[in-house]
Amino acid sequence: MTLRVRSIFVSDIHLGTRGCQAERLLEFLRNHHAEYLFLLGDIVDFWAMSRSIHWTATQNTVVQKVLRRARHGEQVFLIPGNHDEALREYSGTAFGDIRVVNEYVHTSADGRRYLLIHGDEFDQVTRHHRWVAVLGDVSYTILVHLNGWLSWWRRRLNIPGYWSLAGYTKRKVKTAVSFIFDFEDSVVRAVRERGIDGVICGHIHSASLRTIDGIDYMNCGDWVDSCTAIVEHLDGRMELIQGAALPAGSNSEEIAAAAMPSSC
Repeated sequence: MTLRVRSIFVSDIHLGTRGCQAERLLEFLRNHHAEYLFLLGDIVDFWAMSRSIHWTATQNTVVQKVLRRARHGEQVFLIPGNHDEALREYSGTAFGDIRVVNEYVHTSADGRRYLLIHGDEFDQVTRHHRWVAVLGDVSYTILVHLNGWLSWWRRRLNIPGYWSLAGYTKRKVKTAVSFIFDFEDSVVRAVRERGIDGVICGHIHSASLRTIDGIDYMNCGDWVDSCTAIVEHLDGRMELIQGAALPAGSNSEEIAAAAMPSSC
């Protein structure tokens, strides 16, 4: 069943990598039509592609579908992230009816104003210690690859549910938990100083929709592990949703557990 919404917000698709779950994203886009589509950074992973490229036919289809939606009148905005930061040089231009901007203030149907950013500008590791961020990116890629093998064995052994090695590892590292809180606090503080009602971002691969000290904080998650997105309904209500069904036996707790922090 196709759902009509006002806006769709997705981030951290990481096209060009083995971890990209293009099939789930494609299914999500087929099932959700909108007036606005916001791509909030790390859509194409130029970092990973500089080491090796994994580009599938389904990833091609995702790009074609986004371009087609833009041609047919959907307003599509691309806000580059750190993995596709080369596109920041083209802020203010359009590619195939897709507008490139470094940030955007979106007004919802109920009149609330949201700052749309990728979020890496609030990540001190990415800003000042790029080599550490690259090392973390490589480690995360390895975990995602290993997780594919583990998922295959779990299916062979008929073990129900979804379990993420990358997510489990991140949740067990206290510094990752501290990082995510520091990131959220920095983002919320900046939004409050600008007098805006809330923020929608990505970057840390940790899906969230909550209010922090009166500011609406929303993070899209990612399309590598958790496969989550934010949608704005026609009345302005925001919702964090799973893009497509997880393997049989999964539930909302497992979806939340899959949305793990990452400084990639």
